[in-house]
Amino acid sequence: MGLVCLFLPTDSSAFEMHEDVTQNTLSTGKMNNISRMEKKREWSLVSMFLVCLLACILTTAVAALIFSLVYVKNSQPQSDIQFRPEARPQQTTVIPIMQKAVDPKFQFLNHLPKSKVFEFPGGAIQWARYRSSVRDYLSDEEEAFGTSLNSKRSQMTLGTLRIKSSGLRAPHWHFNAHEHGYLVQGRAWIGVVDHGGKVATTYIVTAGQVIFFPKNTLHWIKNVGNEDCFFLLFFSTHDELQTLDVDDVFFSTPEDIASRSLKPEDGINFIRTFHKQKEDQGVNLPPNLADLVMDASYVQSPDRLVWKYIFDLKGSKEYRFPGGIIQWAQYWKNGSELNNNEKIFSEFVNQHQNALTLSTLRIFNNGLRQPHFHFNANEMGYVISGCGKVGIINTQTTIDFNIHIGDVVFFPVGTQHYIKSTCDEDLLFILAFSTEDQLHTLDMDDYLHATADHILAQLFFKKQNEFKKIPQFQEDQAINLP
Repeated sequence: MGLVCLFLPTDSSAFEMHEDVTQNTLSTGKMNNISRMEKKREWSLVSMFLVCLLACILTTAVAALIFSLVYVKNSQPQSDIQFRPEARPQQTTVIPIMQKAVDPKFQFLNHLPKSKVFEFPGGAIQWARYRSSVRDYLSDEEEAFGTSLNSKRSQMTLGTLRIKSSGLRAPHWHFNAHEHGYLVQGRAWIGVVDHGGKVATTYIVTAGQVIFFPKNTLHWIKNVGNEDCFFLLFFSTHDELQTLDVDDVFFSTPEDIASRSLKPEDGINFIRTFHKQKEDQGVNLPPNLADLVMDASYVQSPDRLVWKYIFDLKGSKEYRFPGGIIQWAQYWKNGSELNNNEKIFSEFVNQHQNALTLSTLRIFNNGLRQPHFHFNANEMGYVISGCGKVGIINTQTTIDFNIHIGDVVFFPVGTQHYIKSTCDEDLLFILAFSTEDQLHTLDMDDYLHATADHILAQLFFKKQNEFKKIPQFQEDQAINLP
């Protein structure tokens, strides 16, 4: 028994040691397994990375090879294209465009008398304008002018309208522009219909007066004199003008819709008695007019209505200078010098965003409208009489050219320009400016006098006292004489 007791502790210790060893062995095995698994996982990640890297390298190499082949192919002389019939039209269309050279002056000058004449039974229209299709231009020079108006966002288009005696510019409206007109000759009866059709304002205009039709206002013009009416019309858009005539609207409306809207005697049968003419009636003059119209009346509406749409530019205040005269149909912030009718027009124009300012500029023989620019407007002008020379300086170029009757000029905002009379007779312009606000202008003599002498001396490398030689006159020299 004593022996048993003696050896029991020894066996127990041995068992415990064996158990510990077994547990350590198992733990070590697990750790080894985990380590092997982790190494295997790391190897898998490394393998995936290497595979992706290899794929990227191969893809890049293939792409570079394709790009190189394409580049080499395109850079080789393609002499065979010259002999392929389908390629010849491409050469004929591309080469002229590359070789086409237009005098830069036609960005600013349009010889309107050379443009297309749109003939109608009652008159004719010509345009100095932008056209969305280049095929509608008659010449590269006309295209250059139209493109210039559009690219510089001029907000101006010009048209001439000639109406024969008793002819009628059909009732119409413009979707995208206000219209300002100057009557050069003749006598016309104007009609304007306001919103709702409650008021139709009618009045007579004579040569030297200005008319104004806000955008989307229905209006008509009828010649009630013995001679042709000749209008200069300015529109406040540099895009293609969009216009709708009343006869076109009527014939585009379904008969039943027109009948239900107008409710005439005989209903739809009456509507069916209307027949669209083959010839465009934009300016209308039926050959049997005497049989159609028995009792025409030309009513003058009250002044409070009429003078919103008309301005007597010829009878307005003359701003006189040594070398010429300027008159204005515009908004005046200080209207103290305006009469009641002129105030009505001034305020009405200012209410319409993107309306225009009109002016006449008369330059005496050898007179000079000195170099100047406008802060807040593009300028467009039409030569009514005389001849002259124009100079333009902008950031790209300096250009000068001669002008004659019927020519149209365009001066972008901020562009310095001058106009000199070179004929024995006065040079007379009708000018339009793209602002409904009062025009802001700066002349060369004004900005040089306003600049300190020491600044001018430093700028021009000229002694300061030399600039005392530039005199200041009490009389404004905007249009001067030698």
